[in-house]
Amino acid sequence: MIQPHAKPASPVTNSQKITKIGMKSVALLLGVALYASAQAQSNDIPRTEHGHPDLQGTYTFRTITPLNRPAELADKAVLTAEEAIEWEKFENTRQNRDLIIDSEGGAGYPPGVISYNEFWYERGNQTILDRRTSLIYNPANGRIPAANAAGQKRRATYGKMVFDSAGPEGRTTVDRCLTGFVGGPPMIPGSYNNNMQLVQTKNHVMILNEMVHSARIIRLDSDHSTKQLKWEGDSIGHWEGDTLVVKTQHFYHDYNLRGMSDQAVIEERFDYVDENTLDYDFTVTDPLSWDDSWSAKVPLRKAGDPVYEYACHEGNHGLQGILAGWRRYESLGMNGNGTPKE
Repeated sequence: MIQPHAKPASPVTNSQKITKIGMKSVALLLGVALYASAQAQSNDIPRTEHGHPDLQGTYTFRTITPLNRPAELADKAVLTAEEAIEWEKFENTRQNRDLIIDSEGGAGYPPGVISYNEFWYERGNQTILDRRTSLIYNPANGRIPAANAAGQKRRATYGKMVFDSAGPEGRTTVDRCLTGFVGGPPMIPGSYNNNMQLVQTKNHVMILNEMVHSARIIRLDSDHSTKQLKWEGDSIGHWEGDTLVVKTQHFYHDYNLRGMSDQAVIEERFDYVDENTLDYDFTVTDPLSWDDSWSAKVPLRKAGDPVYEYACHEGNHGLQGILAGWRRYESLGMNGNGTPKE
């Protein structure tokens, strides 16, 4: 029964039915098109014979963007284009070793003779493309978290060991040419040798870092092994879609230049961006150093040059000079670094 003043429902016409069916078809076709577009985009990535993205090549990760956000940029996560140009000019002058004697640059060095002049450096001279003020993006302040109690204690012990320099084992692994300060993992830009080569096979990925001629063999779809602890840790990898994920743990040593302990776990993620660029993103977790994890990312850009031999070895002649100098000062009743004993 139709209520007063109410209009009866209009019958659905054939043309309306056809319109509804047509709209569903359009939606279905649009979904198929979007899926096909996504597939086409994915298929634009060059692939190996095993179907994985072909990430192989020689890359550089040098940049003037620092790992930690500078104090003067504490409240600024990203620079404008104009600010980036100004920052590049300032940093390139500040870090120029040839300007030290004129006191116009030198990254804190006093005037006088230093280890290398500007000729030997290969640091980046530009910020990364997105103009972030630090490579670290987590935590939000762009800086490595403060060391926890365990980390502070271990670093104090390590510092005392290096200060005493009782023998070769008392010096850093960099002094001993066992590890480099940019090669990692994780790979972090530094003053020179910011170059690496990536090679893929069906079951392995190899990363060769120019510093210190370190070849890291990454087993794919494997388990971690502790049969032989390594200076660079044990690395295994797997594919998450088109992302190469590498997990490294079981380090041989309980210290390094980043302050990590032998319990550190590092996750690295490599993504194809274009024919000249890979996105390199990593996260460091180490409860014996920091209460929270920290993450950073930096582009890997195709390099025109090959990876060259880094002529450093455990018989580093400089090491003998370092230890001889330490003993000489001690024989004169001073600390090994020439400061008076307290």
